[in-house]
Amino acid sequence: MPELFAYTDGACSGNPGPGGWGVLLQAVDGDTVVKERELHGGEAQTTNNRMELLAAINALELLSRDSTITIVTDSNYVKNGITGWIHGWKKNGWKNAAKKPVANAELWQRLDTANQRHNVTWQWVKGHAGHPENERADALARAGMAPFKP
Repeated sequence: MPELFAYTDGACSGNPGPGGWGVLLQAVDGDTVVKERELHGGEAQTTNNRMELLAAINALELLSRDSTITIVTDSNYVKNGITGWIHGWKKNGWKNAAKKPVANAELWQRLDTANQRHNVTWQWVKGHAGHPENERADALARAGMAPFKP
């Protein structure tokens, strides 16, 4: 049975500004990619963090049945948020350590719901460091942003 990987990235021109998200979804059997799908989208006025979150959300929401998947992100914000910080936020009524509302709470809640449907391994990779799949996800994020750039 092939393993599923989603390489996700977000991009923003200005922060806030026009932004995009991208996902490279791969089914891998051994060293062979047996199936691949690319997704991207964007918004006219957004932040990089929102785009990073939407990339992961769209990767997980695309899966029609419960799956085992590895999400590879270059965003410590997303990885640390979903694997650690979110537990405290939920316990504290979606307030952060400073007792302020969690930024992007509606996206975190959407990611939490999608994450719970699947068996997800979260993996961080250094961005813009020549990782081929991360570079492709970055190109998809920039493609998602393109229609919104002046």
